[in-house]
Amino acid sequence: MSSLTDLCRYPIVQAPMAGGASCPQLVTAVAEAGGLGFLAAGYKTADAVRREVREVRGATGGAFGVNLFMPQPALADPGVVAEYGHRLAGESASYDTPLGDPTGADTSDGYDAKVAVLLEEPVPVVSFTFGCPTRDTLDAFARAGTYTIVTVTTAEEARDAQWAGADAVCAQGIEAGGHQSTHDDDPQADHTGIGLLSLITQVRETVQMPVVAAGGMMRGAQIAAALTAGADAVQLGTAFLACPESGAHPLHKQALTNPLFVRTALTRAFSGRPARGLVNRFVRDHDPYAPAAYPQVHHLTSGLRKAAAKAGDAEAMALWAGQGHRMARELPAGELVELLAEELRTAGLRSEQ
Repeated sequence: MSSLTDLCRYPIVQAPMAGGASCPQLVTAVAEAGGLGFLAAGYKTADAVRREVREVRGATGGAFGVNLFMPQPALADPGVVAEYGHRLAGESASYDTPLGDPTGADTSDGYDAKVAVLLEEPVPVVSFTFGCPTRDTLDAFARAGTYTIVTVTTAEEARDAQWAGADAVCAQGIEAGGHQSTHDDDPQADHTGIGLLSLITQVRETVQMPVVAAGGMMRGAQIAAALTAGADAVQLGTAFLACPESGAHPLHKQALTNPLFVRTALTRAFSGRPARGLVNRFVRDHDPYAPAAYPQVHHLTSGLRKAAAKAGDAEAMALWAGQGHRMARELPAGELVELLAEELRTAGLRSEQ
């Protein structure tokens, strides 16, 4: 299989969005429309992943994939995480909910268990975030007939993915919503990132493999620009968040176009890893003090985020969004795929004139 065009009608990939947005209903709708839908295995048990895979497989014959988070090393001293917890004491009191266990005990099964599920019940595509799997793992997926994609943020990470035996890379530009998929989250490293078009070019000049582009795209003309720059397909997350099939919280969907939220920023405040979201009160108050400690901070703030959502308070929710969030369209996912494809065709015709 040389490219994702062998899998789906359009070069449009619905990004895997952990936390509930990439639910089976959204994935099925995208797959049925000719795009590539993606389930997100992050924060789920292996049994939950198996159930969702079976649900999508039973609902569509279209292509879909599953995204896995790579295991993360413990980067932070527990004392640093505890200190951040003390800073969040006011939030805990305000929402009348305790802070979570930073170790994440009993919250999900590990990476190996989910890999085992996907080898037992192979899906068309598996992608990886926060690092690159071993060659043995990628070879096992190849034997199962699964196409593998490693998410990268630099040309060097793309080279590592090619050496490890991945079928393709997903080049994630700094414009993308949600977590930046850097392979090494060194708190002393420069996390300003690379713009998508420049990243596509750098990756293309470094590796010989298909490239999926991701980074704040919301319109077919932007897809056309990424394909012209050298991408084989594009991955969109924020564009699908507002769809009725999306499992995102209604407050999250509304916030994308709410004039109260005028910009996005990279923050560690909610999870301990750089992630792009709408700037709200929680980000303004806590980002300066958030340590580089993923997933410890994610587990620490989990209850607060849920309590804020239950209270109808978007100011303390993790409102992940790409830079193009204000262009979100509340359309059924299938209609959005078709509209993006039509906009892509129109942009292509213009470029030929």
